[in-house]
Formats: sequence, C-alpha cells, structure tokens
Amino acid sequence: MTSPPTTVVPRSSSPGVTGSLIGQKAIMAVTGAILFLFVVGHLLGNLKIFEGPEAFNAYADGLRTVGAPFFGRGWLLWIVRIVLLVAVIAHIWAAITTARASWHARPVAYRQLETIETTYAAQTMRWGGLLIFLYVVYHLLDFTFGRLNPSFVPGDVYHNVVASLSVWPVAAAYIAAMVVLGLHLYHGTWSALQTLGLNRPPTGGWRRGAAAAVAVVIAGLYISIPLAVLAGMLQ
Repeated sequence: MTSPPTTVVPRSSSPGVTGSLIGQKAIMAVTGAILFLFVVGHLLGNLKIFEGPEAFNAYADGLRTVGAPFFGRGWLLWIVRIVLLVAVIAHIWAAITTARASWHARPVAYRQLETIETTYAAQTMRWGGLLIFLYVVYHLLDFTFGRLNPSFVPGDVYHNVVASLSVWPVAAAYIAAMVVLGLHLYHGTWSALQTLGLNRPPTGGWRRGAAAAVAVVIAGLYISIPLAVLAGMLQ
C-alpha cells in the first residue's frame, strides 16, 4: 500500500519593510523625524537674521565651511542636501503607499463620510505636503540659486532674504507656506505619537495640545521673519 503523495506548501516570503503597512508607516515616521529635525535646525539658523547682516552671512558661510579641513567647501552641505532629498522622496512614497492601502481596504465608497475624530490638519495633510514641496522648490530657486530673487547678490544671504521678502506677494506666499507647514507638523507629530501608542487616555488630550504648541511655535517663528521685513525691522 503506497502512501499518498506529500504536498509541499511553499513558505511564504516576508514582504519586507517596504512591502508591509507597518514598515511603510515606520519609513514615514523615520523620514518625518529627519525632516522635523531639519525644520528645527533651519529655523534656528534663520533666526540669526535678527542679529544683523554680518552674523547671518557668517552663519550662511559657515554652513559651507563646516567639516574643514577634512571636507572641502560645501561637501557636508551637499551630503545633508542629498540625505534630505532621499528623506523627502521616501516620505512622499510612504505617504502615497499608505493612503492607497487605506483606499483599497474599502473598495466600496462611503455614501456619506462623517468626520469623526479628525481635524482640518488631517484633512489637508496630503495636499498640504504637496504645497510644501512646491514651495521648497521655489525657495531654492529664490534664495539658493537666485533665479527668482529680485536682487540676488551671491554670498550676501541677508540682502537676498530681505530683497525677496520685501515683495509682499512673496512674503504672503512664505507666510501661507508656513501655516501649511504648521498644520502638517501638528498632524504629523500627533500621528507619530498615535502610531507609537502614546496617545492613550488620560494623556491623549495633553499630547494633542503639546503637538499643537510645537507646530504653532515653529510656524510662528518662521512667520516672524517676513513680518519683520514688511514692518521695516530688517532692512
């Protein structure tokens, strides 16, 4: 009597970090943390504009000479730029992938979608990220490459910032972008805490307030720069 043939079931391969929803959320959280640290560091550097042209221009030049003599002029700055570019691309990819996963989880659309436990920041998270990306491109063409600056002077960063933000439509666009950034930071910080399981009662409300406070402070300090230029405090 022969035994029936044995069916070998292949072991399913792991989807990997990028193939799983948890991995995608982890990528979004890590890249978000990198971008958050850049936003804070960039803000601290920008606030030196209130110390005057010499201090601000010295700070800008120091970004290109940091790491000397082991690194050439601007080497570390370009390394940071590349890391940020990779982080931005990975962050956008993770955001799109997780959004598509949530859409596919319910192929039948809701007849009426009730906004429960959500905020305006959450609803504008996707288009807000796109607006921030587009403004960053404009920001680089204005202050870094000088293509869109009304009076670009190479090496005189203080002059370039004041010349650009003295044009009220440019200043208004800067302020609007920082408001969107604040909304993005608020919801991103809150979502990260929620993903880590740190938003449970009774501290959930307090953490939401802390996320809002961080977003308001960062956006408010950024906005103080164009307001100071328009008010004539920076000339």
